[in-house]
Amino acid sequence: MKKKTTKGRKKIEIKKIEETNSRQVTFSKRRTGLFKKASELCVLTGAQVAVLVNSPGGRVFAFGHPNVDNLVDRYLKSNSGQNSGAGVTSAVTHYCPLSVPTKEFNQHYAEVSRELEAEKRRREMMIPAGNGGVPWFDEAVDGLPVEELEQYLWSLVELKKKVMTRADELMMINKSPVVLGGFNGVEMGFSGGQTVVNGGGFVFQYGGGEFGRF
Repeated sequence: MKKKTTKGRKKIEIKKIEETNSRQVTFSKRRTGLFKKASELCVLTGAQVAVLVNSPGGRVFAFGHPNVDNLVDRYLKSNSGQNSGAGVTSAVTHYCPLSVPTKEFNQHYAEVSRELEAEKRRREMMIPAGNGGVPWFDEAVDGLPVEELEQYLWSLVELKKKVMTRADELMMINKSPVVLGGFNGVEMGFSGGQTVVNGGGFVFQYGGGEFGRF
């Protein structure tokens, strides 16, 4: 039997990813890897490490041992004009290794990993894949596992927030009630400062009332 040959691992060109969804997924994945490497450095060598990451969307993520704030303050003080040249030496000389909470790092890594997987699932749900162009909210949910149903619910809630925000904007502009045609038999009405979404056992009320009944 002839052995199947492959091209092997392809080297990824390091350049900015233009596609928004791919860029967000890559950011989450690489950030997880960066924090994991930083935690391993702490565990293996007892080093004190601080990592700050500012996402393309403006969110700041931080990882540090023993504390990000303390390490940043130490760095800023060591590079201030008052003690330039002596601060870095002092920081290194008086460094006392602390016991690294390995369990805490592992828990943090597990949380970040779950966050990454959740982002991947959300992205997959938002992008139709071989469904003939049928919107994701019109696809059948029968047989979906609990985790996918939770992601489906989360996506519906996010969609509802966007629709409500846009409808409120239109209502402020027109200063009259706005009624939008629903999807999948769902109707959305905006009146008297309240927003109601009703259809198929799916009920939301905004502006003082129940939120999210399925």
